[in-house]
Amino acid sequence: MKNTTTFFIAFVFFTFLKVQGAHEFHVGGSKGWVIPPSNDTDHYNEWASHNRFNINDTLHFAYKKDSVVVVTKEEHEKCKSSNPIFFADNGDTSFELNRSGFFYFISGVSSHCERGLKMIVKVLEVENAHQTANQTSTPTTSEAASVLKMDSDTLSQTLMIVGIIAMFT
Repeated sequence: MKNTTTFFIAFVFFTFLKVQGAHEFHVGGSKGWVIPPSNDTDHYNEWASHNRFNINDTLHFAYKKDSVVVVTKEEHEKCKSSNPIFFADNGDTSFELNRSGFFYFISGVSSHCERGLKMIVKVLEVENAHQTANQTSTPTTSEAASVLKMDSDTLSQTLMIVGIIAMFT
């Protein structure tokens, strides 16, 4: 009976525990990084606004005959970059969001950028991510659990402790 109780407690604990890991976002969904429909120059900013980006998340860009360029705010507004922060044109690009703040993406083809193939992504600071989760009137279980973060070492140690407790009960 004690083993069943210990198992149940461990099961409940790990059911509510959410290990915060990095997520991969597919930019533009199934269509990918393509020129948006005419008169929809905010298409990618709309897509980005419906997602919540954290440090270490990855953006995956799928495209053909184009490129992905990370630029400054000023270069984003002009759809031009003489000195990009990041450039890729292999058609299958992943970009890690390695800090909080804003990232500015444009197509390396200026006419594509001018037609709306550009995007601004805001990466939340760790404190802001917790505040955002806590500001909802009725947090869900996953939102409440997301406040608790564990790295793989801490998770391994926790599992080992639960196992040892289970052996002695």
